[in-house]
Amino acid sequence: MLSYQHAYHAGNLADVHKHALLSVMIDYLTRKDKPLSYLETHAGRGLYFLDGEESAKTGEAAQGILRATLRNWFDEDHPYARALAKTRAAHGAQSYPGSPMIAASLLRDMDSMQLCELHPQEYEALFPLMKRHARLHQHDGLEMAISMTPPTPRRGLMMIDPAWEVKTDYTQIPKLLEKLSTRWNVGVVALWYPILENRAQAGMVARLMGAFPQALSHEVRFPPARTGHGMIGSGMFVINPPWGLDGEAKRLTDLFKSL
Repeated sequence: MLSYQHAYHAGNLADVHKHALLSVMIDYLTRKDKPLSYLETHAGRGLYFLDGEESAKTGEAAQGILRATLRNWFDEDHPYARALAKTRAAHGAQSYPGSPMIAASLLRDMDSMQLCELHPQEYEALFPLMKRHARLHQHDGLEMAISMTPPTPRRGLMMIDPAWEVKTDYTQIPKLLEKLSTRWNVGVVALWYPILENRAQAGMVARLMGAFPQALSHEVRFPPARTGHGMIGSGMFVINPPWGLDGEAKRLTDLFKSL
């Protein structure tokens, strides 16, 4: 259950979709002069290198963030572009931030972070990178989600981004989100999920939309990364979406349709 390593997929089209929306959410929440909490259940290693062996093996970054950059999808004032620029300035032109580093680059000193990562190698890389910014837990993030909520401060955002290696995730995660919304009704809860050829996600999404009719459900489609690859799109389901997120979602829909 610990075979997934995001280094092979960092900067792919799903990351572009997920990280663009995440950046816009954090940017909006930080405009108010009040502290907030950022929580993440599956942090990964936090920092990736697009010229590394893993990235070269799949070529997914070339189809994703590198192509989006060439097509000028994000101007320099976009929070995603600002996070990318800050990471590259600190770690080199081929570096790519995972969501913890994107959050750290956009959050303020008054804000707090909690990050979960169970994979030993990923946690070993994450800890020195993020220990100054966050409280870290080497623990299963889905198990930790309830115990981390409601956070202090209560205002904030949780990013749930599992590897989807466990088939029961599709039935268990809607139950988790229902519990979370009861414990933390003011929290922004964002779930990323893959859109698969076999439609494994369809029942989960239908249940979530039934339970949270006011949530933002946004999906984009793209060609499979390679022959036989089952992921054909990316989905984000956001409970209590910040104002204006739907506008960015519509913009991304048009951009992905241009691929």
